[in-house]
Amino acid sequence: MDVIYNSIGDGYDVTRRADPVITSTLADLIHLDPARQYLDVACGTGNYTSALAALGGEWKAIDQSAVMLDEARLKSKAVSWVLMDAMEIEFPPESFDGATCTLAIHHFPEVDIPFCKIARVLRPGARFALFTAFPCQMRHYWLTEYFPQMMESACKQMPDKEQVMQALTRAGLVLEQTKPFEITPGLKDFFLYSGKQRPEMYLSETVRSGISSFRNGFCSDEELDKGLARLDKDIDSGKISSVMSQYDHDEGDYVFVTARKGI
Repeated sequence: MDVIYNSIGDGYDVTRRADPVITSTLADLIHLDPARQYLDVACGTGNYTSALAALGGEWKAIDQSAVMLDEARLKSKAVSWVLMDAMEIEFPPESFDGATCTLAIHHFPEVDIPFCKIARVLRPGARFALFTAFPCQMRHYWLTEYFPQMMESACKQMPDKEQVMQALTRAGLVLEQTKPFEITPGLKDFFLYSGKQRPEMYLSETVRSGISSFRNGFCSDEELDKGLARLDKDIDSGKISSVMSQYDHDEGDYVFVTARKGI
């Protein structure tokens, strides 16, 4: 499997950092205990792993990108950073008291194998918390107005709710809850829809460089140029407000999903 972040990982971390609300929610969902052991799957540059480890616990983190892990190692010596594919998790069975996966499952070839691997290394009663977005949420992103092909490709790449729930069940995990997450203007991590209320963010090449959908070929040069020109014009005229209002919905922008390994 191609390791996308070995090629686009340069500069990725400039606008990406752990958001405190997302971090604290993940900690709550896995019942973070300073005396226990945890795994972060597809950790990237380790922003969330480092932030969670600062709250307590003994953490191991895996990613298939050596480039991303090089960045991660600079952030925390308390975390054990391991070059490992989520499709091939090789830790001993029942090694961890909880696991997290943040904004990464769309990069997996499929979710059944990683979820089964995660379930295998969890101890009975341990929780797996993932933070993601479902296509049904993403189709309400007003970014679709300006970058329709990019957003369609991003939606196709993202596992839908039914896929995720069924894969968790097949892995032997018991679904505990789904918790919608709404983007706020104070969000600290500039991922895809982080500019929901701050559209001017997308005019920044630096911001776009930290968003995989803008960098992995989903957005052609032609669509990017036309979309940015329209967005800039609509921001300047104030039309952006009416465009954004057309995409209002109550399904949340992202979602936390928590499942538990049976006892």
